[in-house]
Amino acid sequence: NNNEWRVICLEFPDFYIINVYVPNAQRELTRLDYRKKWDEHFLENVKKLEKNKPIIFCWDLNVAHKEIDLANPKSNKNNAWFTQEERDWFSKYLEGGFIDTFRYFYPDKTWAYSWWSNFANSRAKNVGWRIDYFVISENLKKDLKDAFIRSDVEWSDHCPVWIEIF
Repeated sequence: NNNEWRVICLEFPDFYIINVYVPNAQRELTRLDYRKKWDEHFLENVKKLEKNKPIIFCWDLNVAHKEIDLANPKSNKNNAWFTQEERDWFSKYLEGGFIDTFRYFYPDKTWAYSWWSNFANSRAKNVGWRIDYFVISENLKKDLKDAFIRSDVEWSDHCPVWIEIF
């Protein structure tokens, strides 16, 4: 179903920026196989594009990469956004020469989330997930100044994330 993901790529003189919403594996993991194929295809395509110039990709990647990236990792081990398969795919991006900008600056920062469920007063309790990212090509690291999660901005179940670069 091509309606469940969105990709917008803008070309600038020195880099590409890709805004992406990654498919959700969904409850009962009914779309996990589709998600794995999508991740494989996306990584293959960004690596091809990166041959021309560096890449910045961002937005909702629908994965909490490490246990530190969600409030309740133990109870979510086999849930969408935190399956081993989804986490392994995110690792492949990092192994493929990309940087998770927030963890680059804040490798041990806990309770730093970008999404909260609308149920059980999750946001007020900060029971959330870090599923929104800025990921950059390794060769942009020298230009990276900082990465931010603005959890104080409350106009959605997600909060803004951004980077300072160049």
